[in-house]
Amino acid sequence: MRRSELQRAVAHEFGARGDALIADLTLSTLGHRTAAEALAEGEPAGEIWLALCEEMDVPLSRRHGAGRIEPGRR
Repeated sequence: MRRSELQRAVAHEFGARGDALIADLTLSTLGHRTAAEALAEGEPAGEIWLALCEEMDVPLSRRHGAGRIEPGRR
C-alpha cells in the first residue's frame, strides 16, 4: 500500500474524522505511536492501515484492497 492509498482508505472508511485519527489516535500495535508518527518514521503504510483498522474495529471485509483506485479510473 502506498501513502496515497492509505489516505484514500482512511478518507473512505472514516470520513471527516480520518485526519484526526491519523494525527491523534495512538496505535498499540505500532508502539503507541500515531499513524502520522509511524509514517514519519518509515513504517509501511499497509501496516499502519491494518493497525488503524484493528484499533477502530473495522471489519475484515473492509480492510483488504482499501484505498486502491479501481482499474480504468486512473
